[in-house]
Amino acid sequence: MAIDETNAAGAGAAAGGKRNFIHDIIDEHNRTGRFGGRVHTRFPPEPNGYLHVGHAASICLNFGIAETYGGKTNLRFDDTNPTKEDQEYIDAIIRDIHWLGFEWANLLYASDYFEQLYQWAETLIQNGKAYVDQLSADEIREHRGTLTEPGRNSPHRDRPTAESLDRFRRMRAGEFKNGEMVLRAKIDMSSPNINLRDPVLYRILHAHHPRTGDAWCIYPMYDWAHGQSDSIEGITHSICTLEFEDHRPLYDWFVEQLGIYHPQQIEFARVNVTTMITSKRKLLRLVKDGVVRGWDDPRMPTISAMRRRGYTPKAIRDFVEMVGVSRSGGIADIQMLEYCVRQDLNKIAPRTMAVLHPIKVVLTNYPEGQVEWFDSPVNPEDPTAGTRQVPFSKELYIEAEDFMETPPPKFYRLSPGKEVRLRSAYFVTCSEVIKDADGRIVELRCTYDPATRGGDAPDGRKVKATLHWVSAAHAVTAEVRLYDYLLTVPKSGDMDEDKDFMEYVNPNSLEIIDHAYIEPSITGAPVGKQVQFERVGYFTVDPDSTAEKLVFNRTVTLKDEWTKLQKQGG
Repeated sequence: MAIDETNAAGAGAAAGGKRNFIHDIIDEHNRTGRFGGRVHTRFPPEPNGYLHVGHAASICLNFGIAETYGGKTNLRFDDTNPTKEDQEYIDAIIRDIHWLGFEWANLLYASDYFEQLYQWAETLIQNGKAYVDQLSADEIREHRGTLTEPGRNSPHRDRPTAESLDRFRRMRAGEFKNGEMVLRAKIDMSSPNINLRDPVLYRILHAHHPRTGDAWCIYPMYDWAHGQSDSIEGITHSICTLEFEDHRPLYDWFVEQLGIYHPQQIEFARVNVTTMITSKRKLLRLVKDGVVRGWDDPRMPTISAMRRRGYTPKAIRDFVEMVGVSRSGGIADIQMLEYCVRQDLNKIAPRTMAVLHPIKVVLTNYPEGQVEWFDSPVNPEDPTAGTRQVPFSKELYIEAEDFMETPPPKFYRLSPGKEVRLRSAYFVTCSEVIKDADGRIVELRCTYDPATRGGDAPDGRKVKATLHWVSAAHAVTAEVRLYDYLLTVPKSGDMDEDKDFMEYVNPNSLEIIDHAYIEPSITGAPVGKQVQFERVGYFTVDPDSTAEKLVFNRTVTLKDEWTKLQKQGG
């Protein structure tokens, strides 16, 4: 199938967004000349999974801040754990950032700095600020203490400098097994900040690295690589989420001990969204256990999944801007994100008529073999889009829910003896209901009024319902996938910690309609093409489509709960 590129955001996507406290910090730095007026940010993902909606917020913030101040942003992969990293993740991250509409100044890897990080580790040892420890991981954890109790010194903490240096070099040379030794910073085991209680800087890991191969068998911990990588790259503002606030004193200690360039770390609250899981560990389990079809399954919260589902880069950026940037945590409503998607697609998505749950309508007084073509707007929001031609014939399909044999009050759609409008076509009246042996309705026999061609009656009579329809003889058969939320509870915090989160996964999050009928204007639609099925919702052509059969993902319904909640003050 062809790929539709029309909704890939161009360079210069939404800059900085609404003003926030980070702008205030940068403005003060520029006023005092701290960084010489430079603004250089970075986005440093770990290549151990796909990016999700929370990462999208961080991407928009880091790239947007730099754009606002005419600065630069680096994309740096923190590839310090070869056992969990994969080129698939690197490729997906690059693809997602480009799709969101951003371009980095430099594409870098923490592994670019492995030698420099190692040399700096030796410097700490030589200055009495690091030592090789032989405690096991469990013993280190036990010695670390708790939030209310100080830690205890390792028996190896006062090992002679020369001995630690020798062992560290032998660690690098591959003389020891995994877990046999680690390098730890020597800071303060009684610090109220547990991150300062002699954190591990290096561990032995005999594993093949995707970029450095087998050149290394010791790898730096994230905390050791993170701040120094920022320093090497000349990052001015190291923007990260609030869980790293308690790590900032550690990063400060490292750069002060080494006497190297000092970036400014700034923390903000991560973006969480109702009904979405953002734990990489949990997302990986959903993939590996086959609950979803992959990282880009449209039910997933990943950027790749949102793209496949039919979300647009603009909608995601608009959502991020609506949520804003703050230091107080919170959870954004999924309906706010859906509102942004709806708003964008309403402007750009061409209309087409599709019947998902069909019931046949036969117009008994329509000429046999006759076909008419009606002009219908491609997009009423965009007059320049023009019109499309829709075929009309004796046999049609309408939605089953648009007919009731015994309707309740205020049901204005089709029922026996009632007249309705078929969009852009004619008024029709139901005259007979045909059922099978089991009593199920299989066909409606109706009459049409030729005088109402185009949808209006010359005598001025009105109807209270307009239905969409598809000509049976011209219908394109397609598969349609309807998605519901992946979680049965709105917030992950609502889940019982004593239960497996899988117990909260919605078993009915996917409904597949194998035979939906769509008007023929959809023929040849490329993968990624977004359309509005009139009166139904927004849909996107899925990569599973073939030349023989299109597959559509429901992107979002037409119903707008977010606007309703806002009007109610919800």
